[in-house]
Amino acid sequence: MSVLLTVGQALVRFLAAQEVERDGERQRFIAGCFGIFGHGNVAGLGQALQQHEDLLPYVQGRNEQGMVHMAAGYARQRNRLATWACTTSIGPGATNMVTGAALATVNRLPVLLLPGDTFASRRPHPVLQQLEVPHDATVSVNDALRPVSRFFDRIERPEQLVSAALEAMRVLTDPAETGAVTLALPEDVQTEVVEVPDSFLEPRVWTIWRRPPAPGALARAAELVRHSQRPLIVAGGGVIYAEATEALRGLVDATRIPVAETQAGRGSLCSDHPLALGAVGATGTLAANRLAREADLVIGVGTRWSDFTTASKSAFQDPDVRFVNVNVSEFDAAKQSGLPLTCDARLGLEGLSEQLDGHRVAEGWERRAREEAEAWAEEVEKLVQAGHGPLPSQAEVIGAINDAAGETGVVVCAAGSAPGDLHKLWRARDPKGYHVEYGYSCMGYEIPGAIGVKLAAPERHVLSMVGDGSYLMLPGELVTAVAENVQIVVVLVDNHGYASIGALSRSVGSAGFGTHYRRREQHQLLDAPDGAGPAQPADPLPVDLAANAESLGARVVRTRTIDELREALEGAKASTGGPVVVYVETDRYAGVPGYEGWWDVPVAELSDDPAVQEARREYEQARQAQRQYVDTP
Repeated sequence: MSVLLTVGQALVRFLAAQEVERDGERQRFIAGCFGIFGHGNVAGLGQALQQHEDLLPYVQGRNEQGMVHMAAGYARQRNRLATWACTTSIGPGATNMVTGAALATVNRLPVLLLPGDTFASRRPHPVLQQLEVPHDATVSVNDALRPVSRFFDRIERPEQLVSAALEAMRVLTDPAETGAVTLALPEDVQTEVVEVPDSFLEPRVWTIWRRPPAPGALARAAELVRHSQRPLIVAGGGVIYAEATEALRGLVDATRIPVAETQAGRGSLCSDHPLALGAVGATGTLAANRLAREADLVIGVGTRWSDFTTASKSAFQDPDVRFVNVNVSEFDAAKQSGLPLTCDARLGLEGLSEQLDGHRVAEGWERRAREEAEAWAEEVEKLVQAGHGPLPSQAEVIGAINDAAGETGVVVCAAGSAPGDLHKLWRARDPKGYHVEYGYSCMGYEIPGAIGVKLAAPERHVLSMVGDGSYLMLPGELVTAVAENVQIVVVLVDNHGYASIGALSRSVGSAGFGTHYRRREQHQLLDAPDGAGPAQPADPLPVDLAANAESLGARVVRTRTIDELREALEGAKASTGGPVVVYVETDRYAGVPGYEGWWDVPVAELSDDPAVQEARREYEQARQAQRQYVDTP
């Protein structure tokens, strides 16, 4: 049996019927559809969503990039077991999603993009917003989404819908292949009738099977652990997505192997565990980076080994260091020239626990890890309680947010100096309490990402930490939070410029050039060489970000001290009237130290500036620590 529907109607009904199952638990996969309508989708998907909103809820977005960020935030909070679709018109609406798609794909997060496209019939070409390519009539702006999508299809005939939709779901629900999926929908095809089988519209369950480790690879990994003297686990986002945190703790409690964490893996082992070393790499803690430098075996679990995690391949310095990579993706499991243990993270960790029954690391290594972890906890307390003034430090702000989050609150962040400081200083109490998007480190993610998190976990307090530079990129989704009564707390940290890149600029000898918010006639004023502050004062721009947030409908609380901030956060958490923005100014020069982490940022090899010359000498010296990790056969 079959039924006649428009392509838009059939797609909406199909998406509403998709479910996923893991470990015997079923749940809806596509929670709803974010959308902004234009001539490319209003009569197709727009009409279908209006007709079937009881099946697939619709939420109006204010920026197409922001909509994708909301979907990504939702997907990450739900451990990739649910997401949203995003529909846009053709032209700028579609290309606005490119950045969001890149973020989703880089972070391995499922989002479904449904951009309108130009007429398949080509009768009215060129239409409004159409990109004309003289040598290729098949190209539209949606082709810009190809390199940032894990799957791309353009549905040029109605009967292509069935196979394209099923293929899209296959990729979205594959833990190894997931990311942004794009189905480009020509505006005429969306409105045309298609005959689809009844089975296409029936509830469909996509089972996510946990892939077991190969017995031989598991035995080899366990052998490497038994013969190592100084093993270290690096937990990545895959530990959390696979809901493998209990399995990780079980392995650690049995073997006493210490754990360091990537940005995505922060919270894999709660910070109060005596063998939790915290962040590793370029933004790592002193505890994690010191043990990483000496480790002779590194067990990466669910990490893609980014340059921040490896400190640009300078973190692991033992001359004979070896790697075991537990990862559901063969691509990531093969990195660092390690032993690939390609499997589900939970099954891999449980298998290692069984293989290592009765094994325990050397007493001296365990003691060293415990001592470093204790010393680091004291350092964190010192930084978050520094009493810095007259403006508070960012570390103190993080301490206040951490306390306000409590046991189950979620902090959301993405760009600037805050992610690095959060990575070091956050005291993780819950695997889902730390939501820092650092795979793409996308400015503007913080507010829409927090909306997605709150939609995914309405029972949790969600606190978005956003710097002034990132806030200016994408504040419009505050209006969406107001319209939908999404109760998030936005901590707007104002340091009047790009503080993160300002510090980086100073480190490469460029004295903060181009990183302050200043008038044109003052933009050449530079920071002091020691980075303690500006060498020359500058007038601040007459920009009031708190007033801007208030004009978008959010309730705003201005604070100047840490005590005022703490009080405001508690009040904001109790609010039930939509988003609350808590504004605070900070000292941009009160940074958190690097703690023996390094990031490869090349310095100009030729310059007449002595500061640049000195930075180049330091850079050349630091590069000598970089390694090519090639395992012995």
